[in-house]
Parts: sequence; structure tokens; C-alpha cells
Amino acid sequence: MAFDSPLSLPKPKAIPAHLPNGHSPLNPSYSVDIDRNERENAFVSIQSSMGPHREPIDLNDLGSGDAQVETRISNGHNAANPAQQYEEVEDSDIDALELRSAARHERDQAPPTPQPAGRSSSPFTSNPTIDFDGLSWPSAGTLERLRERDSPEDAAARLAKLSGAVRTILECIGEDPEREGLHGTPERYAKAMMFFTKGYEENLRDIVNGAVFHEDHDELVIVKDIEVYSLCEHHLVPFTGKMHIGYIPSRRVIGLSKLARIADMFSRRLQVQERLTKQVALALSDVLKPQGVAVVMESTHMCMVMRGVQKAGAVTTTSCMLGAMRKRAKTRDEFLTLLNRK
Repeated sequence: MAFDSPLSLPKPKAIPAHLPNGHSPLNPSYSVDIDRNERENAFVSIQSSMGPHREPIDLNDLGSGDAQVETRISNGHNAANPAQQYEEVEDSDIDALELRSAARHERDQAPPTPQPAGRSSSPFTSNPTIDFDGLSWPSAGTLERLRERDSPEDAAARLAKLSGAVRTILECIGEDPEREGLHGTPERYAKAMMFFTKGYEENLRDIVNGAVFHEDHDELVIVKDIEVYSLCEHHLVPFTGKMHIGYIPSRRVIGLSKLARIADMFSRRLQVQERLTKQVALALSDVLKPQGVAVVMESTHMCMVMRGVQKAGAVTTTSCMLGAMRKRAKTRDEFLTLLNRK
């Protein structure tokens, strides 16, 4: 039986240039120095978080800039380190910054996305997230409702007024509010509506509750599949879905559960999905002053399922990108790619 000579075997094909990972030795642009710098940068980040004792960041100190100065001094991190993925940002308003997402190496550079057209201003997004009353984008009457926590008589009067309105609705649709099945329904619905809209009584200071910490981390942090339940302000019927939140820290991180709580606070109001998405993104931006924020929401609206066009399979997707997520296509694509991973 004849065997082919080893010399007759086909030569292995060369690996295409676009296939090797950027950190692979097979990539022509790979160098030992780049790998060493990135490892050292990761080591310094871990070491800084286990260094001198520091207190969690208070939201009252966000505007002073003292917190970030203290962070820079304590972690001893070199901002000029080429392994730093994103450039350091100051503690000023993120919307006023010219944020740039610096690549680890010139091989990873991507052209910035074009500057988007200006957005129309809205009283729910153009004002500060935390106002002088401590509320977050309150509506007219929100402060009055909040003060009723200390006045049980006023709270009971509001509930009775709402119950009477529900009784009127039942009468208007041809029902008998006194029949057995509807006995107590006006009061139950009034209490349920107050729970559905409890976000009006909440604010970022209480939600965050000091859970902002120093951490020298400059890679994406993503919490996916946060269940969201809200009421459409046009028809007062529910829309439900999931929200995905991601951000790139600037040496500040927030407790992961707080991301879900912020989403709940804004969803437990009369909303439209577009505004809800922006409010969550802007709130996280104001609290953390991160290098970038991205929020994506997917939901089903009962106002177009139970009535109107009655399309049960329709899903609405909205997004809001800020900072590095908005400025650079490659950073945004990384976030969206991670969202689609199963």
C-alpha cells in the first residue's frame, strides 16, 4: 500500500488578517509591550480598589469635584498609560464635555460617529435630575403628594377622591358600583393606582442611598433584562418589557441593584417609552459622571395590543446613548454585541 510523501501534503492556508484577535500573537500589530502594559494596568486597577480606606461617594459632593481629586491621589494611576482604554473625564456636566474614547492601541482606532442633530428640549429631560426639592423630574402636584406622607388625613382625602373618580367611571360604562363583584373595587383600584405611580414619591438620593463607590475600572458594566412595568400616559394602560443598562465607569461604580431601582423609579409613573429610556440614562450620568452610558429598552404596549391596531406581536425598542457610547461607533457596537449574547 503506497503512502503519499509528506512533501506532497498541501500547505496550511494563511490565517486571514481580519480573523486573529487584537491581542493574539498571530496579529502583525501585536507586541509583547502592549500586552504587558494592559496586564499592568489591570493589576494597578485591582490594587487601587484594595488600597487606602475611602468612604462611598455622597451625591451632595458630586458637584464639588473633591471626590475625583481624592480618587486620583489615592489610586496613583497614570492617566498617560497607553493601556488605559478611555480618557479620563472631569466632574463637570457630561453633556458639556467633548468626550473621546481612546483606543488601547492605534490598531483599534475607529472614526467618530457624525454629530447627531439636536434634540427638542423637554421639561422631563432638560432640567437637572436632582432638583432643589430632592425629586427627580417631578410633575405638578408631585411635591404635594410627597408631603402627604406626614399627613395621614390628606393622604386619606386623596385616596377617597380617587375612589370617587373610579366609581364615576364604573357608572359611565354602564356598571353598578354597588353589585357584589364590584363592592370595594373603587377603593382597591385607587390603592393600586397609587402603587403603579409610586415613582412620583421617590428620588435619586434615596434610591442610590450612598451606594456609589471608588473603583478603578474602565470597561463596560452591563445589567441586562431588567423587567419594567409602566403606564402609558396616553391611555393609562400598561406597557411592559425589559431594560438593558450599561456604562463605562470613570473610577466610580454604583451598586448593581441600584440600576434596577432607578429603572423602577422612573417606570412607576405615567410615561412614554422614549422619555423613560432617556431619564434612566441621564440619571445614571448625573450620579456617576461616567465616560459613557447606554440604555436600551424593549417593551410591548397594551395600547396597541388591546385596542387600536391590535398587533399582539409588536415590540417597541428605544435607546439612549451618552458620552463615549454616543461618540464612538466601536464602543457602541461592543455594547450592542454584548446585549445580543445568549
